[in-house]
Amino acid sequence: MSDANDENPDPIAPPVRTGSAPLRIASAVALAMAFAIGVYLLLDATRVNGLISFTFLLLLPAALTAFVAYVGDPWAQRSRRYYMTMPLWLLGATILLSVPVLKEGVICIVMLAPLWIASGLAGAYATYRLRGRAGDRGTSYCMAVLAMPLIAMQVEPMIPLPDATATVSRSIIVEASPDRIWPLLRGIPDVRPGDGTWTFTQDVLGVPRPLGAHMLGDGIGAVRMADWGRQVRFREHIIDWQPGRSIGWRFDFRGLDAWQFTDRHLMPDSAYFKVTTGGYRMEPAGPGRTRVIIDTHYWMQTPVNGYSRLWGEIFLGDIEKNLLALIKQRAERPITPAIL
Repeated sequence: MSDANDENPDPIAPPVRTGSAPLRIASAVALAMAFAIGVYLLLDATRVNGLISFTFLLLLPAALTAFVAYVGDPWAQRSRRYYMTMPLWLLGATILLSVPVLKEGVICIVMLAPLWIASGLAGAYATYRLRGRAGDRGTSYCMAVLAMPLIAMQVEPMIPLPDATATVSRSIIVEASPDRIWPLLRGIPDVRPGDGTWTFTQDVLGVPRPLGAHMLGDGIGAVRMADWGRQVRFREHIIDWQPGRSIGWRFDFRGLDAWQFTDRHLMPDSAYFKVTTGGYRMEPAGPGRTRVIIDTHYWMQTPVNGYSRLWGEIFLGDIEKNLLALIKQRAERPITPAIL
């Protein structure tokens, strides 16, 4: 009589094959980075939607992570932790590659990181769920995930990007009258190192601080000249002029060819992002006190406008915060009596 276990033999566990895993992963990462550079160059060359596209921002990191995760675990033996940490390793490799090779700046990397991690997690989770079903079709799976960005690159230019406008506002209470503050709104020509306040955008990410601004003329039609150092100079054409109450302008970034201090994809007058108008307003805030408000209006056209708006609040909000701190410091400075 045969034993019952012979009728239903226990399944043979797959052999644990981990010896070459680091080499497989390293090879997969190298191939993924080469593929990413190819997609980067193709998107950058087309200039249709370019790098500010659904393909580059969301689909490419998901495909790369799915590919590397599968190649590093072809026999479905690794834990979920392996899959969930893979996007972080790929992001690190991308940063090491993009800064020296592609000359990308810190701001671009900081903005991309949350999108790439979230998208990478989606790709890794998909591979984790499908890894047992792929069986011996792993090569087809890898080819399919890498083909998705290439296909999307052909389709996406046919889909118009949504556009939107937004306003960033900050305010501060100044212990001074509007008459004392108004000349400062026209421009502070002699900003010194240490003036203003600490901001994440300028002190961590490296966006330059203003060195000074001065008016050419008075009233609507006059021009406010701004100098932010590092060869960043631009004009502000006055479109609102109410002495003692408000001043507003339209930004003019023409001739900003020397914009080299940070990412070339973050020009303030690009196909995806345009800072359009801005200005100051003053409101009474009690005896001897004035609320100074600064507004900056901008236009954007990206596949992730809501996400871009969050960064607009951070970047432009920090710049406004520093400008208001400058005004407050100057307006509240004790007046030195003239020596006769």
